[in-house]
Amino acid sequence: MKSVVLNMSMSVDGFSAGPDVSIEHPMGVGGERLHEWLFTSGSDRAVAAGGTSPNGVDARVAQEILASTGAVVLGRRTFDVGVELWGDTPFPVPCFVLSHQARERLVMKSAAFTFVTGGIESALRQARAAAGDGCVLIMGGASTAQQFVKAGLVDEIQIHLVPVLLGSGARLFDHLGTDHIELERDRSLESPNVTHLRFRVAR
Repeated sequence: MKSVVLNMSMSVDGFSAGPDVSIEHPMGVGGERLHEWLFTSGSDRAVAAGGTSPNGVDARVAQEILASTGAVVLGRRTFDVGVELWGDTPFPVPCFVLSHQARERLVMKSAAFTFVTGGIESALRQARAAAGDGCVLIMGGASTAQQFVKAGLVDEIQIHLVPVLLGSGARLFDHLGTDHIELERDRSLESPNVTHLRFRVAR
């Protein structure tokens, strides 16, 4: 069965976004700091539109995520605040948006957004069917991440730990209940900008 991978950038104090997420601040106020390892010239990826990337650890991790992803599940708010910024699907693969309101499939340049009103299990079934040989990536939105982790549907957790204390915002691992979830550390890679951690969820 295709792996389900939670992939998120997080501050040292546990936030995956700053406060007051909006179209003007898709990562919340100050939350864009969490993605600087992907996009700024100070990172060893230094991504520029249509440009090239140096061969640093951040570049390798980003390229690995891109190559291994066959489908994406994301929350509705992440879609609402991100779609204009992306101008496309966030990855060039089928994307499934958790939503309370039905909406027609939205075809973009690289792939399409399908809006799922039947909950996380329905979204996961559809994503697995569409993923080909790739994994199903859970991205964008602490609430979506928490639902999948709490339901025991995540096989692997990738955390990109950014050396900043945001102080407030959306905590990635709130609302998981009181049961222990054992993780097995699979990898740790460092750059000056971020520590890439990969865990397998113990079964």
